[in-house]
Amino acid sequence: MRDTSARLLTLLSLLQTHRDRSGAELAERLGVTTRTVRRDVDRLRELGYPVNATQGTAGYRLGAGASLPPLLLDDDEAVAVAVGLRSAAGGPVAGIEETSLRALTKLEQVLPPRLRHRVNTLHTATVRVGGTGPAVSPDTLMAIADACRRHERLRFTYTSPRGGETARCAEPHSLVSYGRHWYLVAWDIERDDWRTFRVDRLSPRTPTGPRFTPRPPPDGDVATYVARRLSSQAWPYRATVVLHEPAGSVAERIWPGMGVVEPVDDRSCLLHVGADSPSALVWMITSLDTGFTLAGGPPELADALREQAARCLAALETGGYARRG
Repeated sequence: MRDTSARLLTLLSLLQTHRDRSGAELAERLGVTTRTVRRDVDRLRELGYPVNATQGTAGYRLGAGASLPPLLLDDDEAVAVAVGLRSAAGGPVAGIEETSLRALTKLEQVLPPRLRHRVNTLHTATVRVGGTGPAVSPDTLMAIADACRRHERLRFTYTSPRGGETARCAEPHSLVSYGRHWYLVAWDIERDDWRTFRVDRLSPRTPTGPRFTPRPPPDGDVATYVARRLSSQAWPYRATVVLHEPAGSVAERIWPGMGVVEPVDDRSCLLHVGADSPSALVWMITSLDTGFTLAGGPPELADALREQAARCLAALETGGYARRG
């Protein structure tokens, strides 16, 4: 039989699966009697872990307590939490930096040397390039999230990119972290349509509005909807091209904000893309390194493609690499 401390850790690990465990099942897993399981459960409760006895199944479940007892993390979980806290310290949520660093310091103090070395190695070898987006208030995020959870209309003041403020009322669906910004996807009451709102331009107003029945998400998925809105509809120049590759193989070469891939068949897919100039569209499309057919776009895009092709051919001719045969 293993020693008591090791057995308690194993018991706690079994209970953290968030499903009912019968006393007989726990006893079999631990190699002890059900009476020993009951004593160990009592010891966990004395340490602050809220182990609840479940009715009907004569089992146990780990519940949520009023205080935070010691956490049980395996090696990979501990490293993941440390990396996440360090990332949050440089993230776009205002006021969370110091809190994340305090929590990270506490965690690193209790990490065993081998894990502390892994975390520090990753930190010293990592360089953050580019700044984050505009900072958002955690209170604003929580107010929006609470309205989403409670299915209550959200009233807020919204500042447009041109600086004007409007009073808005919407049925909030989801918060989406995309690229360097946070977005709210919501059904705009006055516009009678789905809209995306930059959270850093949004100021919730109280009280919230009446409850509502949630609508099915736009495009079947809010992440796809936001990607489509940001990748094409917000740009002055938009195009759709048929890529001569299946969507699965080309998706990994599409970076966030570049475009939206739509499967067609097992040999091709559509790419909806937008940019601030025809030449930028040409660069984005050709950077995918695959054959394509222009399915739709402004006339300037066709001209830009011809100019790019002429420049490439001229580079071969002037460099002495004229096409053979």
